[in-house]
Amino acid sequence: MSVFRSWGATSRRGPAFPTLLVTLAALLLTSGANAEQLRFATGSAPNSIGGLSAEHFAKSLKEYSDGDLTAKVYMMSLLSFAEMSGGVEKGMTDIGSMIYPYFPSEYPRTNLVAELTMLTDLMGAPKSLSNLAYAGAVSEFVFEHCPECVAEWEAHDHVFSGGSAASPYYFLCNKPVDTLKDLSDKRVRVGGAQWARAAEALGATPVTMSVNEIYEGLSQGAVDCTMQAAAELISFNLMEVTTDITLGAPLGIYGGLSLSTNRKVWQGLTETQRKALLHAAADSNAHTTWNYRVDDERALKQAKEKGIAMHEADDALVSTAEQFIEKDMETIATNYQKKYGVDDAAEMIATFRPLLEKWMTLVKDVDSSDALADLYWDEVYSKVDVSQYGQ
Repeated sequence: MSVFRSWGATSRRGPAFPTLLVTLAALLLTSGANAEQLRFATGSAPNSIGGLSAEHFAKSLKEYSDGDLTAKVYMMSLLSFAEMSGGVEKGMTDIGSMIYPYFPSEYPRTNLVAELTMLTDLMGAPKSLSNLAYAGAVSEFVFEHCPECVAEWEAHDHVFSGGSAASPYYFLCNKPVDTLKDLSDKRVRVGGAQWARAAEALGATPVTMSVNEIYEGLSQGAVDCTMQAAAELISFNLMEVTTDITLGAPLGIYGGLSLSTNRKVWQGLTETQRKALLHAAADSNAHTTWNYRVDDERALKQAKEKGIAMHEADDALVSTAEQFIEKDMETIATNYQKKYGVDDAAEMIATFRPLLEKWMTLVKDVDSSDALADLYWDEVYSKVDVSQYGQ
């Protein structure tokens, strides 16, 4: 999936003016806590999954708070995704949709978990459950099992408010690819370091390009395939330049999505209001995650109707990819230890795996966004001690 920093001023006017600025800044940062209406910023467009999920949050917040809290949603206006971390921290918005892999040094532990999504393909469960389970597992992990994760968000005046996840990745190609041999001479567009490592392990050449360049890359032959969610066949018109899709390859999902609340705003809410906010977050995150699944199924159906060839990855491709995933867990742990000082990276991975396995079972009978939201609330969000969390 492809999902989409600057403030500050100085003055030489003397002591009174800076004092006034400090006072005004303090009012700005605390005003959202006492107001009925909270600001919700997202970089998503109207009518997109992210945009509709933000509106869903606003609806749920009003309902769960009995009208005590409302939210005004700002889409693609108040803050972009690249500005969201600083914007929430500085109080430009009260709540923000985060793509936290944009900020690896700010949230290294949470980003470590975002690199573990290929584990979903080792659980023996259908790919259609992958993002549903991952979103539940990452939320439970951060809320209940990783106080260091919570602390890294708090260090930037954020309160982590639960995660969501996008749909499975496939090979979307302009030529047939269904065997390991087929990949050996292919140039494959990748959207992150873990997928670059996977491409190399499968004998392909990874190519980094933005999502807005993929259409041209496939149409002009600059790349042969892209590792991508099927929904982007529609959202980026890749249906026009894709001739073949390879299903069944263990490529994971995109899991670096979350909601985040300004910490000062959070602390200014009553415990009842915090509960309502988290309940609305559970609804919104479930809405995001479920609708990626829906779009995945719709896109694959349209691709078949259009005549795009569907291939199943052969046993050699699958087994090689699975072997890579197991080995890559060690690589991820080493990388985060060396680059970000996460000395317990291996232990974090060992804690996360059984949670993910548990969630694969929990989501197997979920049949709607509402049912998924109820599951997230009952199993995770409702158990957060709002008298202590984020304080």
